[in-house]
Amino acid sequence: MSFSFQSSLKSVLTVFLLIFGISFFAAAQDTHEGHSEATEAGHEATENKINVKEIIFGHIRDSHDWHLFSIGHFHASLPLPVILYNPSHGLSVFMSSKFEHGHAEYNGYKQINDHDIEADAALHGGKSDLAKGKIISLDGSKFYNFSITKNVLSMFISLAILWFLLTGIAKKYKRNGSNKAPSGWQNALEPVIGFIDENVAKPYLGPKAAKYMPLLLTFFFFIWVNNLLGLIPGGANLTGNITVTLVLTLIFFVVMLVNSSKYFWGHIFNPPGIPFGIKLILVPIEILSNLMIKPAALAIRLFANIFAGHTIILSLICMIFIFGAMNRGVGFGFSIVSVGFSVFMFFLELLVAAIQAFIFTNLVAVFIGQAVEEHHHEEHAVEAHH
Repeated sequence: MSFSFQSSLKSVLTVFLLIFGISFFAAAQDTHEGHSEATEAGHEATENKINVKEIIFGHIRDSHDWHLFSIGHFHASLPLPVILYNPSHGLSVFMSSKFEHGHAEYNGYKQINDHDIEADAALHGGKSDLAKGKIISLDGSKFYNFSITKNVLSMFISLAILWFLLTGIAKKYKRNGSNKAPSGWQNALEPVIGFIDENVAKPYLGPKAAKYMPLLLTFFFFIWVNNLLGLIPGGANLTGNITVTLVLTLIFFVVMLVNSSKYFWGHIFNPPGIPFGIKLILVPIEILSNLMIKPAALAIRLFANIFAGHTIILSLICMIFIFGAMNRGVGFGFSIVSVGFSVFMFFLELLVAAIQAFIFTNLVAVFIGQAVEEHHHEEHAVEAHH
């Protein structure tokens, strides 16, 4: 069984590296052609002028279509469902291809493109509040966007993967019991589950570890799988999106508040053994620290690390074309260095994907452990006195 697992792993890695190579070649072709799509939108760019910012953020930001790769003037992308509800005009459901990458209007709506941003900036002193790819109504009426964007679709894919793997493993345990040797994916994930239990849940949650294990495992596997999916060339940057990490943090925050002990709140609003004058200073600090700074830091840490990793890899690839725009020989020579560093960063990000999932899960366990902890120090002190 271990042989079949190793064979499957090698096959997955082979396909993964093949996709990476194809996408890298496609990105090279797309950039070398001067990004014809951006030129059509109104950019006065030449073949030798590379818009690095647009290349990087174009791959990282969320969108209403899933761009896979470009070869010359051919752009392979998957249009996604646009679902809009306008109280005045009702429900509109159509595919994002109707907008023709922002060059067409459809059913009273328009998708912002580069030309719109430039025109708005010209009217407002060089600054524009419009965001590329955002959908607006032509009559200015308010509407609600429930569209399946690239990040949303990526999340559904990750949930499907987790459902398939974890329910399959659960059925094996239910059928064979815990005494039979694990096999397949069960064999691969059991050490991970045991590691979270022994090194995260029990040290910080003690006897309450079993209660919070489902939450901790959900956080860990959801973040880990989406971190890995984001590394696939053409993949979505789900965990590198601050709104996603804020929602994950909000879930943890609600769980922490609902299960917090009286001692936790007493320590925040009435720290024991502290003079009243110091409490006036310490209580606001404790409120900010426990109810605002810690949750915000948890969300920002995950977002910043994943976002930075993607940005570095894309920046290294773009440097080939920056040097190539100066001189083709220099660009070709630097490509060896750039590809080498990109591959190194790629494998480093594979490690970071697991580390960041572990850090987020570990901090969730620490913060919940602090909130649910029952205080026994005074009882022990009284017993020792008697």
